[in-house]
Amino acid sequence: MPTTNDNRLPEGKGTQYYVDILRRRRILFLVPFFLGWLAVWVASWILPPMYKSGTLILVEQPTMPKDYVTPNVSENLQERLQSITQQILSRSRLLHIVDELTLYSSERARLAPDEIVDRMRKSIDIELVRGADNRISAFNVYYTANDPHIAQQVTSKLTSLFINENLEVRQQLSEDNTKFLESQLGSSRQELETQEEKIREFKAQHVGELPDQLGSNMQILGGLQSQLHAESEALNNTRQQRVYLETLLGQYRAFSGPAKDNQGVQPTGIAGLDDRLEKLKSQLLAMSSTYGDKYPEVRQLKDEIAKTEAERNNLLAGSKATGDKAQSETSGSPGSYHAGAKDPASLVQLQSQLQANQIEIKNREQSIASLEAKINEYQARLNTEPVREQQLADLTRGYDQSKASYDSLLKKKNESAMATSMELLQQGERFRIMDPPSLPLKPSFPNRMKFCGIGIFVGLALGILVVAAREIMDDRVYSEQELRALLQAPVLCEVPVIHDEIDEKQLRRKSWIDWVATASVIFAMLAGSAISYLKG
Repeated sequence: MPTTNDNRLPEGKGTQYYVDILRRRRILFLVPFFLGWLAVWVASWILPPMYKSGTLILVEQPTMPKDYVTPNVSENLQERLQSITQQILSRSRLLHIVDELTLYSSERARLAPDEIVDRMRKSIDIELVRGADNRISAFNVYYTANDPHIAQQVTSKLTSLFINENLEVRQQLSEDNTKFLESQLGSSRQELETQEEKIREFKAQHVGELPDQLGSNMQILGGLQSQLHAESEALNNTRQQRVYLETLLGQYRAFSGPAKDNQGVQPTGIAGLDDRLEKLKSQLLAMSSTYGDKYPEVRQLKDEIAKTEAERNNLLAGSKATGDKAQSETSGSPGSYHAGAKDPASLVQLQSQLQANQIEIKNREQSIASLEAKINEYQARLNTEPVREQQLADLTRGYDQSKASYDSLLKKKNESAMATSMELLQQGERFRIMDPPSLPLKPSFPNRMKFCGIGIFVGLALGILVVAAREIMDDRVYSEQELRALLQAPVLCEVPVIHDEIDEKQLRRKSWIDWVATASVIFAMLAGSAISYLKG
């Protein structure tokens, strides 16, 4: 009894249900299954074959240990490899390879250069090989083409480019780093020379005031003070000697009587002392207006004035007593005074000694003044020494910083220069071909065995889709479960299908046809798979 499919479907569908469907629709499943597989299999033979050539490039570490020569090129191989890959896959490089090997000759007439470059880039594959520590230890270079010899030639060309480009990039980077350090070293050297010149100028401007001269300044100052003390003592002794000589000279003149000098003046010993007192008092007045009473020269002048006055008083007293005695002796022996008064050699000797004494006093006073000036100079140096020490410390700090920077840059520059020499000698990290570019004997695409598997899945999907569509469109009842689902009353009995002899023959013939078709399909699929495996 016909009804809609929604009303006749049983609630539970077991494996037997689907087996029954497959048995009923086996031819309907088998034909699209085979056609789907056949379409994919035929497509695997229609598509143009592509051959993939590959090579393995090993990344060799530097032969020189890093403890001896530190590389001055970045050790990030992945970034450097990406940079090298971008340079090799540039438009100019790829077009040069295309022209050199005459690639894409048939496509050049209808494709622009950029399109050819894009197609070639898609045919190049770079595969990194990492070691146990996740570091790149090698990488594969692949190129796919419709001719195995062209694939091998292009792979060989790309491999040479990778090896040469790596050497050039490392050498260029190393040289650039060395040149950069040399330029920085030159700037640092100029800065260091500037700091050295500042220190030289400072030391030249402040000779004797520097901290390292403190000990010598103190030693020299002590020596100058000792010399000043000795000169002062010698000056006092010389002045005392002068007073003594003047006293003798005055007594001699007073004893010898009046005598005219070269100008016709008749000086006496007392007159000479009076002249000296007048000069000393004038000097005291002049110095008192400039210096205080405690100044050493002022005090010496006062002492000398006091001594001269005492000498004058003594001379006055002695002259009076000598005059009385001479008068009495003159009256008794007239020739005795004349003999003492007429001794010019003693007078000349006293005058010479007094003149030499005055010159010595003048020299010693000048020496004392020079010593005092030097003492004041060295005391001023000692007073300014802390200021100079701070100024020199500021200059030295800048010099030390420049020196440390210069030494550091010099060390880095020398290490970089050594690393550059190592790169130029090709002793640094380099690429080495482990496996030469292969000559592919079988195409990498299409993979006909893989296509056979894909064809099986496509045929299964297509067969299931056709059977499912036919089953949905069929409204007949094929099982007791479906019938019970449609009827409210229970099924009491089942009337079997009665076939005559003609129907039996048709059924047997149909069964044989189904089995032959199934065997043919399986044989055809196995044969196709064998052909794909042997000739793929």
